[in-house]
Amino acid sequence: MTDNGKVTIAPDEQGNVIRVSRNNPEFGHIRLVQNRTSIGTSNWVKKQNRSTLIHGTVEDLQDMGLNEAKTIAGQIVIKEQFEPFQEKDGDRDLKIAGETGVICLGINTETGEIDAPIYRKSFYSMDMNEADILIAHTNGNTIREANGAPARTAISADRLAELTNPTEDEPKTSRRKKKEVENQIDIVDSIEAIEEETLVEEETLVEEEQTVEVEDASFEL
Repeated sequence: MTDNGKVTIAPDEQGNVIRVSRNNPEFGHIRLVQNRTSIGTSNWVKKQNRSTLIHGTVEDLQDMGLNEAKTIAGQIVIKEQFEPFQEKDGDRDLKIAGETGVICLGINTETGEIDAPIYRKSFYSMDMNEADILIAHTNGNTIREANGAPARTAISADRLAELTNPTEDEPKTSRRKKKEVENQIDIVDSIEAIEEETLVEEETLVEEEQTVEVEDASFEL
C-alpha cells in the first residue's frame, strides 16, 4: 500500500528545468522528486523523499514541453538487482548502507552466490501499478553494527522447536497443555514481530541515504 505525492520537476538554482551537460551541450537531464509514504508487508509506515533523473538530448527534452510544468504524472520506483545497471561506472549504483560505506549483500538465486553485492537505482515510471523491486540483505548484522546498533541475536532451530512443538510425554487434551501451547504461540508471535521491526529498521538505515539520485560528474555525457 502506498500514498504517493506528485512527481515534482526540480529546476536548478537558475530556474532551468533542463540541466545541460557540462561536457556535451547537446545532452542534458531533468531532475524529478517525489515524497512517498508506504506501508510494507510488516505494517510499518515509511516516508521517503525520492529523486531520479531523466536523460536525453536537449532537443528531445525540450519537446517534452516541461519548461513551464511543475509536476508530471507517474511515480518514482526503486529497482534492485545483482548486475550493474550500466557497464561504465557501474559501481556507483552499489547499494551502500548510509554513511558507513558497507555494501549491502544478498542471495543471488540464479547463480547461487550467497553474499552478492546489490545494485540500486531509482527510475521514473508512468505506470502507477509498478512496484519497487527490493532484495533482502544477508549482512544485516554488519549494517546494524556499522550504524552503532546492536547485532540481531539469531534464534536457533532447536530453541524455536522447543517453543512451538509440545513434548510427546504430556497429555494433549489437558488444560495445562492447551495453556502452554497458547503461551508458545504468543512467544512466537512476539519473536516474529521483533524480527520484522528489526528488518524494517535495518532497511530504513540504508534507505535514508539511498532514495535520492545524486548529480555529479559521473552523470555527465
